[in-house]
Order: sequence, then C-alpha cells, then structure tokens
Amino acid sequence: MQQSRTNETPEPASGPETQPTARAVPTEIIAYDASDPRAGTRSLAVEMPVNLVYGSVPYAVMMTTPSDLEDFAYGFSLTEGIVAAAEEIRSARVEDGEGGLRLLVDLVPGRLREHLARKRAISGRTGCGVCGIDDLSALPMAEPRQAGATRVALGAISRALAALSEAQRLNHETRAVHAAAWARLDGSLVAVREDVGRHNALDKLIGALIRTGTDPADGFLVITSRCSFEMVEKAAHFGAAVVVAISAPTSLALERAQLHGMTLCAIARSDNLTVFAGRERLILGA
Repeated sequence: MQQSRTNETPEPASGPETQPTARAVPTEIIAYDASDPRAGTRSLAVEMPVNLVYGSVPYAVMMTTPSDLEDFAYGFSLTEGIVAAAEEIRSARVEDGEGGLRLLVDLVPGRLREHLARKRAISGRTGCGVCGIDDLSALPMAEPRQAGATRVALGAISRALAALSEAQRLNHETRAVHAAAWARLDGSLVAVREDVGRHNALDKLIGALIRTGTDPADGFLVITSRCSFEMVEKAAHFGAAVVVAISAPTSLALERAQLHGMTLCAIARSDNLTVFAGRERLILGA
C-alpha cells in the first residue's frame, strides 16, 4: 500500500469497511406524567466487533463504529506499540467475518517477527476493547432467557434518576466518572457504584448485588453512560430485566436487549425517556 507523503488526509477506502455508521430504529417517547406514548425514530450509532489480525494471528477484538478502519489499523498499531512508524505497515484491509469484521494488517517481516515473539498482553482499559478476547467467535453473550415478569412504573424511573444525581459523590467531586445504580421497584436506590470506566462501574454494582443476594426481579438498573453491547450483556448475566440509560444505546446494544427479552430505555431525562425495546414492562402514568 502506498502511503501518503503529504499533509492531506487519506480518502476512506471502499470495500467491506464501507458500512453504515448509523441505523434508524423505531422508538416511543414517553413523558412521566402522560399515558400516551409518542412514536418516533432515532438514529443509533452502529457498534460492530472488529478483529485485528496480524500475520494471520488474531490479536484483539475491538468494538468500533465501522468507518475509517484503515486509519484505525494504523493508529491502533502505533498506540499499542506494535509498530513504531507507519512505514512498518505494508497494508491494511477489511474482510467480512462471522459476526463482525476482520481487519487484516500486514507488517513488514522484521516487525511481524518481533510482534509474534511478544507475549500478547492488553491491559484492561476504559475504552472499547473486549478484554481477553482475540477472536470474533469468542465475543461474550449471556445465555438467552425468558423475559422476566418485572414491571416498572414511570414514576419509579423518574425518582431513581433524580436520586442518582445526588448519589454520585465522586462525580460531584471530579466530574470524570460514570455511575451504575440498582433501584427498587418504587424508585429508591439500593446501591450506587462509580468508576472512570462505565463497564467497571456496572461490574462493581453487580458484584455488590450478588454479594447481598439481591433478586434481579426486585428492581432495575440505571446507568449514566452510553449503553453499549457490553453493558446489556453484563445486565443480562446478572438477570436484570429493565435497563435505563441516560445516554443513547448503540445498534448492537439494542439487538442484544431484544435477544435477551429485556426492556431498554435510554436518553432518560427529567421529564421523559425513550423506549427502544420492551415497553410492555412499563407501567404508564404511575
């Protein structure tokens, strides 16, 4: 692959990496004090697993928006220390894989030998990698289950959101962390955990809940972060039937929520929320 020797930004390549980056999905917008939902449409950012492969050896699976993947290959390779300069990459191309995309990175021979000789060790991070996974086939998924009988009133969600704002002590001090909370069916908060990583905050919360024997049918999750597929999978592993997120979900998060028969509400504000899946569990006007 010829590398640009100017200051111009390379044009995006065509091929399998030319994927849609947003997807329109039907939604219902419900005000807490009204009983008539308003139908709508929302564009979700596409989230897709991309398997980075060096010299036919899978290295890592990263959750990405499937655009500018050639740029991603170069940037990831440099920031992970796999290469020291762009010239050490001979080419990067995208191909379809089962359940995602494969990003095949061809290194110059000397650098490839050094890379393969190193022990792979990606540390846990607050970004969008799937820690410990190097192949698309190993992408985590909770066991599909029957939809639970949990039902939640809109008023309870409103109360939980209001209480969560006050309960984020570390965020009030730093303005730099995410929170995950477990609310009873009346909207009162049982536990709140905070962390710089949204996944970490949810793992901490679920750990606290299982240590105290909390029944997943007795409440619902509220998260302050973007709702990516990992967040839905973690909630499904715990057994939560209802997830309320302050930010929007990704396309894959919605697909997984539907697969697990979960209720997914997002873009939750002080006056309304948007329902992406499972409205049958919501009690309107209560």
